[in-house]
Order: sequence, then C-alpha cells, then structure tokens
Amino acid sequence: MTPVVEMLGITKRFPGIVANDQINLVVNQGEIHALLGENGAGKSTLMNILFGLYQPDEGEIHIRGKRVKITDPNVANRLGIGMVHQHFMLVEPFTVTENIVLGSEPRKGLFIDLDKAAREVQELSDRYGLQVDPFAKIENISVGMQQRVEILKTLYRGADIIIFDEPTAVLTPQEIKELLEIMRNLVREGKSIIFITHKLKEIMAICDRVTIIRRGRYIDSLAVKDTNPRELAAKMVGREVTFSVEKKPAQQKNTVLEIQNVMAEGNRGVDALRGISLEVREGEILGIAGVEGNGQSELIEVIVGLRKVKSGRILLKGKEITNKHPREIYEAGVSHIPEDRHKHGLVLDYSIGENMVLNTYYKEPFSRKGFLNYAQIFKHARKLIQAFDVRTPDEYTPARALSGGNQQKGIIAREVDRDPDLLIAAQPTRGLDVGAIEFIHKKLIEQRDKGKAVLLLSLELDEIMNVADRIAVIYEGRIVGIVDPKEVNEDQLGLMMAGATSGHPGEERGEE
Repeated sequence: MTPVVEMLGITKRFPGIVANDQINLVVNQGEIHALLGENGAGKSTLMNILFGLYQPDEGEIHIRGKRVKITDPNVANRLGIGMVHQHFMLVEPFTVTENIVLGSEPRKGLFIDLDKAAREVQELSDRYGLQVDPFAKIENISVGMQQRVEILKTLYRGADIIIFDEPTAVLTPQEIKELLEIMRNLVREGKSIIFITHKLKEIMAICDRVTIIRRGRYIDSLAVKDTNPRELAAKMVGREVTFSVEKKPAQQKNTVLEIQNVMAEGNRGVDALRGISLEVREGEILGIAGVEGNGQSELIEVIVGLRKVKSGRILLKGKEITNKHPREIYEAGVSHIPEDRHKHGLVLDYSIGENMVLNTYYKEPFSRKGFLNYAQIFKHARKLIQAFDVRTPDEYTPARALSGGNQQKGIIAREVDRDPDLLIAAQPTRGLDVGAIEFIHKKLIEQRDKGKAVLLLSLELDEIMNVADRIAVIYEGRIVGIVDPKEVNEDQLGLMMAGATSGHPGEERGEE
C-alpha cells in the first residue's frame, strides 16, 4: 500500500542550528503514527515543513505517492493536511462556529451564512464525538474544548491527514482520556494521524508506529507492539533514563511557610480559597494535588503576591508577607517557577540571557546607577546555561526561539540560582520530555536536600506521588487532607481530589 505521507531526507537550517538533518518519515493510511523526541529535537520543525509553514533546504515530500511542494498552509489544506497546533490559533471573542469557518465562510448572497455553518459544525461534532457547542464563545470554554475546536477546524476544511502537535501538554488527565478516544474515532473514520509527543504512556496506549528523532536526526522507526517505554526513552534521549525518582527520606526541620486560614477571591469574584491552612518545612517537598480549577493557581498567587488575601495570614520564616508586593516577597527568599512559562515566566522577545536576570537586573553587578551592565548579564547567563544544560545556540538567542523544555530549564536556572528559602514549582514539567523531567526532579530534590522548602503544584499524579514527601489534597478551595505518599495509592488520592473522601490511613490532619 502506498504511504499517505513520505518525507525523505528533510533538512532545515536556521542561523546557528540544523533543526532537521536528513530526516525520513513514512506514515501509512489509517494509522496513528507517533513522532517522538526530546524538546528541541526538531519534531515541530519537521511538521511545520509538512504543513507549509517552513520550506525545507533539502529533501522531498510525497503525499499519496505523488511528489509535492507545500509552499504554504493553504496548499497543505488542499492536499488534505490539517494541523492542531500546541498553542491554539483562536479568536477569543468569536464563537466556536465563527472560529471554525474563518477564511472559509459559507455565503448566502452577499452575507455569511452562519446558520448553515453552525449546522455543519454540529454534524461534524456529533460524527466524531467531539461534543462542542457551535454557539459558545471561545473565551468561555475550557482549554480541552478549545482544542476540540482546533480539531473541528481541520475537519471542516476536509483534512484526512491530521497533525497533532503536543496535544496533551495543556490538558487535565480526564481531557487526555477523552482526546485519545477522539483520535481513535478519527482513525475509524479513515483519517491518518501524526502525533507529536514525548509522553511514552500515550504512545503505548494509542499509537501503531513510532518514529524517533534526536537532536535533529532520524534514529529509528518501530511498531509500538514490538517495543516498550524503556527502549523508547533510551532511543529518544541517547542513554538509559531513570523512571523512578531516587531520593533519601526527608529531613524536615523548621517551618518555612505557614498559611493560616487564608481566604481569597478568584477571577469571577467568588471565593477560590476557603480557609486554607498549610505548613511547608525545611528539607521537604510538599505536593499539592487536585483537579485543575480547585484553587491551586490562586493559592500560589496569594503566596507570591499576585493575588490579594481577603482574610488570614501568610508567614515566611515567622515574618508576615500577607499582601506584600511581589518584589518584597521575592527579596524575602521566595522563588517561583510559574505554571505558564510564556505568560509569567519569560519575556519571549528578550534574549535567554536577559531572561536569566528578570528578577535581579536592578542589582549589582547587573546594573549600576540605573544602567544595565550587559557584559555581566551575559557572563552570568553563560554560567547558568552551562550548569542547567539549556540547549541554545548562545545567550543572545531570543527566548522565543528555544524549545519548551529549554525555556523551562532557563526559568529553573534563574529561580534556583538565587538559593531561595522557599521554592514554589507550579507545573514544572508540563509539556516536557522524560529527559528534561528527570533533570528537573533532580533539581527539586537537590533543593530539598540542601534544607530548602519546596512547594510542588502538579496535575500529574505520578509526579506528585514520586517527588513529594507529603501531599496536600485541595478540593473546591479547601485542603481536604494531608497524606504520606507511601501510604496511599493513586485511586485513593483520586477519590480525595474528587471530594469523595478524606481521612485515609496515614493521613496527617491539616488544620481546617
């Protein structure tokens, strides 16, 4: 059978870097084909070439046996290729239907026929089990629903080869299950899927074949049934990867962070935190487990001064930091790895070197008498880039040009280098590959073993179970229990996260 996609000898160079170096990819009709690689391996570049966003410097592309030149995304659409991007391309004030038909609007005389468009969107949604409301506004629907709108955009344009670029990076565990079922439905209807990912569990669960690339080069193609996660990880990273987190028992000492009966409003004016009390001690990692939207983000924001506390107190080493200015809290010894690295962690158009001093640029040696000392800034950045294995052509490269994993390593380098008393890590491994995850877990444990307090917020249950020394479960803005990860399993934790139960064996009483 003729493959639906053949990419042969694809090479793409950018200034200072070869992103793709003689890569081959062959995708068959009706399969889910994983494209696996570390952050920065060149996966997205290769797919941007297939979708017409980049032009290859060398190599050729065949679609259904015919050699083609894909000069832009319109050509890709005509060839039946659609792409669901990692960062959604949606107009927030528009409805679902308006976003889906944008640029391909059905007409009724001189006017756009939105009623007809909405009916077509509803039919597609029903056919593929997407359950999307055609009249909802994008700004009012969840991230998972927004992704379904992106899928509908490709289907509306007649795509039968669909590229998913890191589709599960921003989804909750439940949304991931639903997305995998949607992908199965698409394949049953005769579509072919290219699934860009570095999550081995998802590859094993849903993919037929996998192509691995490493640092821009083709490594291997395998049938998923003939391999296992350990082999895939070794091929992806180029060495054996430790899946279990190795750590000594925690040596908890004095309390660093104390939260006393804190209440705070969410963005919609209703209480997001409803009397939270917590302690984080020296020499421990306290994990916060919960389904997204139960107050985790607001909890981090009140600690770092980004959201006002309505009542209650927050103490750092016995000193009050409630409602202090973020810089004052930072200066008091708090570092923060934010959950959205693009919105709150980096200035994407600044160089990675400038991003390394975002919180300290006003201090010597980086600044003197109001003037920045760029020689010192970039010297400092070079040291951190090397120490934290940030893969970048140089310290002058814009942060935007780095892969997600390397952007995250840059943020972690900046925050850990300050030697804080309290390190807050919110979703520190979201969207990262196994190699980068292993590296970041080691850094968090290093901080703990130096006697620092670490507060870890993660939606990945296995991460919380593996890395945390104690787990505080949050539900509807309250701590419903604090447990020892060695004494609970994922099912018990999941029930607590759903508000079904608290008070498991091994639970330490959180103050209520």
